[in-house]
Amino acid sequence: MPENQTSTTELTSQYIAQVTSDLERNTKEQDRIAADITALQEQLLALQHDHTVLVTMQDALGGARPASGTAKTAPSVPSQASAPAKQPKQARQQAKETKEATKKAPAATAKKTVAKKPVTKKPAARKPAAKAPNTTAQPSLVDLIRTHLEQQKEPRSAAEITTALTAAHPDRTIKTTVVRTTLENLVARSSAHRNKQGTSVFYTATTGSAAEPEPAATA
Repeated sequence: MPENQTSTTELTSQYIAQVTSDLERNTKEQDRIAADITALQEQLLALQHDHTVLVTMQDALGGARPASGTAKTAPSVPSQASAPAKQPKQARQQAKETKEATKKAPAATAKKTVAKKPVTKKPAARKPAAKAPNTTAQPSLVDLIRTHLEQQKEPRSAAEITTALTAAHPDRTIKTTVVRTTLENLVARSSAHRNKQGTSVFYTATTGSAAEPEPAATA
């Protein structure tokens, strides 16, 4: 009986260790996926912002096109005036009526052009709205991390970089998981170096003096 009890306790401890390891692995995977989703959401917001600006500029540039369309329709009216000259004398009354219609047509087209002029002026009021987002545009998280690494002379961990960026930009919400994912992306693109010291991971820039501490970290 005591041997059976010891075997069951050993199995129980093994199961507990396995479950604990699986839970840690699951939690890390959730953090990684959440960081990827956050980074993709930031990219989506940036693309939506650019799309709005481009649509506004397209509307502003396309507002002057209806004016050229009214100018092309005007020559079609005098072409009707040349037809009555070839008609017989019995149809002169109809020719006079067509002449009067041609005189009224330019006045109608002139009213249309006057009515359409305010439409061409409306895009001019939208141009300042298109310039306004540029003044409030903020650098991306990738640019902030790359600039911070280039300014450092020693390796920095993801937590240290997050603390520094949060202090420098208190108006932005910066998470350590997102910073770590961005750093790994920079390492994959050879824009940063990753040095592991024990259980900690440190990052340095690949350009300038920030890349010099790398050999000391790996030694």
